[in-house]
Amino acid sequence: MERVFQILAVILAGVAAIFLWKGNGDGAFISGVLGAVSFFLSVRYQVKKRNRQRELRAENSYAGLPDGSINEDDIITDEDKRSTVNKI
Repeated sequence: MERVFQILAVILAGVAAIFLWKGNGDGAFISGVLGAVSFFLSVRYQVKKRNRQRELRAENSYAGLPDGSINEDDIITDEDKRSTVNKI
């Protein structure tokens, strides 16, 4: 999901530049703001994922498992859960 927001932020920044070049200040402002929001949403998803990894490492350390036992691929995200439910 974070990659989608990053791509959207770049596209909206390009659209803002085009609007600015054509002299449409309102369009440039709106697309620039939406691009910034999209960028910060991508950052939010990255931070959320990192926090989940830290929580799992902490839980595993209490359970006596080695610290490096969790891979990024082992984490089930909310998006993974939704896609699994939609497949059923």
